[in-house]
Amino acid sequence: MSEKHVFLSDGWIEAAKAAYDRHGVTVKYRMKMNQVVTGCPFEPSEVRTFIDTSDGTMRTGKGELEGAEVTLTTDWETSRKIMIEQDQAAAMQAFMSGKIKVTGDMTKLMTMNANPPSDNERAAADEIKNLTA
Repeated sequence: MSEKHVFLSDGWIEAAKAAYDRHGVTVKYRMKMNQVVTGCPFEPSEVRTFIDTSDGTMRTGKGELEGAEVTLTTDWETSRKIMIEQDQAAAMQAFMSGKIKVTGDMTKLMTMNANPPSDNERAAADEIKNLTA
């Protein structure tokens, strides 16, 4: 059994990157997105990550992209529900209640959500879910 990591901890971020690479995740949408997650149950309590699919592959990591087209800010629990539990109802409720703030080109986020995940994306998401403590 693989080691479990707390969502968005350094170990989790590295394990998630490895899962995307291992499954050769490619996507149809193109975007550069920064994410700011607050209220993490560890230090620092704010984590900044990015997703870059501008070349058709899923590249992610800790830090921020220069020239990001969209930035999503939310709290740790909401982010976990969306990313790990894949709870789209929680995502919509969080957005409507102001728990998710979007700056920049919101159509990039909408395009990402409009594309159903590929088999490789689902396999990587399952692996990431299983390595999350």
